[in-house]
Amino acid sequence: MNRKKILNGSFDSITTAETSDWATQLIKLGERGYICTVNVAILMMMSADSQLQRFVERASLVVADGQPIVWASRLLSQALPERVTGIDLIDSLAVRAEKEQFRIYLLGATQEVITTAAANLKSRYPKLDICGFDDGYFSASETSERVQAIRQSGAQILIVGMGVPRQEVFLEENWSDLGVNLAIGVGGSFDVIAGKKKRAPSWMQTAGLEWLYRLIQEPQRLWKRYLVTNLQFIYRLLSSSIAGWRKSMAVR
Repeated sequence: MNRKKILNGSFDSITTAETSDWATQLIKLGERGYICTVNVAILMMMSADSQLQRFVERASLVVADGQPIVWASRLLSQALPERVTGIDLIDSLAVRAEKEQFRIYLLGATQEVITTAAANLKSRYPKLDICGFDDGYFSASETSERVQAIRQSGAQILIVGMGVPRQEVFLEENWSDLGVNLAIGVGGSFDVIAGKKKRAPSWMQTAGLEWLYRLIQEPQRLWKRYLVTNLQFIYRLLSSSIAGWRKSMAVR
């Protein structure tokens, strides 16, 4: 699949529905791969974290989980069709898993949150086979126990919500032992599914302001992260645009 280069990231030109189509085909063919959902904050983190950058580059699919990235793609003449978020993919994959009888394992958040999230997903999709779930607060010595539980569950889809880059490190270090066909990191999505946090209204999502809505909910934890990464993104995007304009003028 042809990827679009946006700063230090390369994104697949794909919609949410097409991502689910791809995932369904992957599982039916018995193949393995993982999806990375990358927003502005993660894109900027990648530039300072070589392990995270490498993990994303090796993903089977990389989708733009941020409206500003979609806008940037158009500015850089690398247009992406739409924003593809982790939380939307959970629902989309659940629909396909229910229909195809794929087994899903959920890993992340606190025990209370993941239990509620699993129950809410089961309520929303009654025929969904959630073959296991567990919290994401485990020590290094407990990792092998989590990995073994996932493998023994027979899950074909693993959804991990432990935050970036911890979820990516977990998947990279244990990929060969997990036994799943498909894995996807979804950050704090389980908190939303469990009803602990609210998702931004549709108009804020469309306006590229979902980060602001999250900031309002968790100002002490997120203000520095969003301030720094958003400014970095704007600066690098402008620099890239100016460099591209100068190059085009030079060849005329």
